Amino acid sequence: MAAPATSLAHPTQRPVSASSTAETDKRRQILEGARSVFMAAGFDGASMGEVAKAAGVSKGTLYVYFDSKEALFEALTTQEKRGLAEALFQLDPQDPDVRGALTRLGQTYLTEISKPEHVSVIRMVIGATEKFPRLGQAFFEAGPACGIERLTAYLDTQVAAGRLRKSDTGLAAKHFLHLCQAGLLTRLLFAAGEPPTEADKQHRIAEAVRVFLAGYGV
Repeated sequence: MAAPATSLAHPTQRPVSASSTAETDKRRQILEGARSVFMAAGFDGASMGEVAKAAGVSKGTLYVYFDSKEALFEALTTQEKRGLAEALFQLDPQDPDVRGALTRLGQTYLTEISKPEHVSVIRMVIGATEKFPRLGQAFFEAGPACGIERLTAYLDTQVAAGRLRKSDTGLAAKHFLHLCQAGLLTRLLFAAGEPPTEADKQHRIAEAVRVFLAGYGV
């Protein structure tokens, strides 16, 4: 997540208090405990008591930070998804090597989405969304929507620079990501086969970039 604006720009601003730091650390401690419980038991199988135990806090303390299991799960999954989107979609808009930039993005994208823990989180969110639609919406906005927005901004810059033809760049961003995974995530979600090998990922990325530039290149 983006860090809040602080003291460097405003030297007279009061420093962060020890109590604020302690609260941040405690929240992080709770989220780490929640992650281990949710990954082991799933959303339905997890309980606030188990989370408190795993985090090393009392249930009373846990409820001070999160008033329900749904709120805790939403905070955990959106934080992780937002952090992943921000880490993956760091694109230099001034880089003239569009092929190279898309290739690097494809490599990190496929590596992350094919990790077993990532697949498990998506399964949990899908399972919980029917009962709690807000969880699915928050997860989507923090991850997929954030990544597409960042890639769209990069493509807009490349169109303006004449490196890509004018198009619906929002749709083009989705096209590229779908070309990269091309059914891979669906297969992994249904446990229909092993994660891709490095050779498979390289082949998928090369073909995704080739097809994308064939459609959107100048």
